[in-house]
Formats: sequence, structure tokens, C-alpha cells
Amino acid sequence: MTSSANATATVKAYLQDLQNRIVAALESVDGKPFLTDSWNRPEGGGGISRIIEEGNVLERGGVGFSHVMGKNLPPSAAANRPEIAGREWQAMGVSLVLHPRNPYAPTVHMNVRFFTTTAEGQEPVWWFGGGMDLTPYYGFVEDAQHFHRTCRDALAPSGADLYPRFKQWCDDYFYLKHRQEPRGVGGIFFDDFNALGFDDSFAMVRHVGDSFLDAYLPLLRQRKDQPYGEHQRDFQAYRRGRYVEFNLVFDRGTLFGLQSGGRTESILMSMPPVVKWRYNWQPEAGTPEAALYTDFLIHKEWL
Repeated sequence: MTSSANATATVKAYLQDLQNRIVAALESVDGKPFLTDSWNRPEGGGGISRIIEEGNVLERGGVGFSHVMGKNLPPSAAANRPEIAGREWQAMGVSLVLHPRNPYAPTVHMNVRFFTTTAEGQEPVWWFGGGMDLTPYYGFVEDAQHFHRTCRDALAPSGADLYPRFKQWCDDYFYLKHRQEPRGVGGIFFDDFNALGFDDSFAMVRHVGDSFLDAYLPLLRQRKDQPYGEHQRDFQAYRRGRYVEFNLVFDRGTLFGLQSGGRTESILMSMPPVVKWRYNWQPEAGTPEAALYTDFLIHKEWL
């Protein structure tokens, strides 16, 4: 690894450029500009939140960059690595969630991040994390296949074993244990990753970040103008409730942000704008809504 300061600066420059590129591409599809909201954190660091609400295509979307730091790691970060408790730390990343208005267009999440800790007289302990996953409300096999194919191809230069590993990790992670139900059709997920050394691990993360637009924009463009009615909007709002449940109960990024004194508005920008819950509801058999459960919200090999 190059010096800790140089590595941090290199990763930060990439992440800021990635945020700008993704926002520019999304603006070209939606036709409405994202708002820019810069913020500072009293404990150290800050970020830039790029937000769109009531867009032409995106009902709500956020693409956030953050670079925060502190003296003592929050519990969610030190839980798996007790040896780094008490170290100074820096965390930076780009995280996005997009909620299209059209129920046939899937919600998507992507995140790439870098974490490093330092202590006097000791080597830095660092790792990368990230991934992307797709959450449809009405399932299309070709959409799931395209998304997974792009994820596989992004990881291929770093090793043929990574896609199956990270796909399984995604299936296990984005799972609502209290519902016994996957959040969507998955994708890839990885954390605490430094196995390839700094240069090659960082290259892998860049491949993942750079592949996001290829993975998602073709799906958004294809589904954004598909006709729908109130019935489809109602089901979309019901299923969005699962997204809220996962983010508030299980998501490590959300928990880390809140525990580390992060900016609440930016942490919770992933929440969908319109959500419904119902008591003990089940879709009628033989409907497209029922097919989401039987054919898509299951762990399967999409390729």
C-alpha cells in the first residue's frame, strides 16, 4: 500500500468523480437536475448529497459522497474486528438509492466505500466494501439477467471466483430475516475486502463503481414509460415497505452512519417517498404480484 495519506487522497478523488458521472447520467435520463447539498460533521469530515425528488422519472433518488473521520470506532464498525477498537478512523464512499415512479422500473442500490484505521507505531488497517442490488416490484427475467451479467463482467478482471462469492454474500446480506424473504433479486456485495492488496483491491472497486450505469440505466430506460395504473402504484408502495424495514433494521451503512453521528438527512435519503404497510396481506394467486414472490424473491442463479 502507498502511504496512508496518498491512498486516501486517491480513493477520494475517484469517489467524487464517480458521484459526478452518475448524477450527470441520471439527469440526462430524468431531465430534471439534482439538488446539491454540502454538509459538515462536527466530529470531523462531511460530504455532498445529490438529491432529486418529484423528478420526471425518479420519484426520489440520492447519490451521496461522504468522507468522515473520528477518534473511536462506532460499535457497528468494530464488531467484526475487535483489534482495531480505539483506533483513529476514516471512512469514505459513494452510496446511492434510486426510487423510480413507474412501478415496472426497479429500485436500485449501489455503494462503494473505503475504510482505514491508524494507530501510533502500527500499520494502517484498511479495507474496501460495496456492491449493488436490484429490487423490482414487477419482475422481468431479462432485467435480472442483465443486472447480474454486468456485475459478473465487472468482477471478472479481478478473478473468476469473485462473482459467485459476492453474489452469495449479497443473497445472504440483503435478506429480511423476520420475513424470511430476500429484499430483491440480489446482485453483488462485499465488505472487509483487502485480499488483493491495495492496488488490485482498489481496481476491483473501480470496476464495480464504473459498471453501475451499464447495469441499471438500460433497465430504467426500458421501463420508465411502461403504462401502469393505481393498482400497480399501490403494490409498489406496499413492497417499498420491505425496503424501509431492511434499511432501518439490518443495513450496516445506515447503522454506522447513525452510530457515528453522521448527518441523518443524508443517511436516510435512501427512504422511498411513498410507502404502505398492510396487516397480514397476501397477493392473489396467479397475478403478476404473486409472481414476484414465487419467481423473483427467491435465491437462484440468474445466469
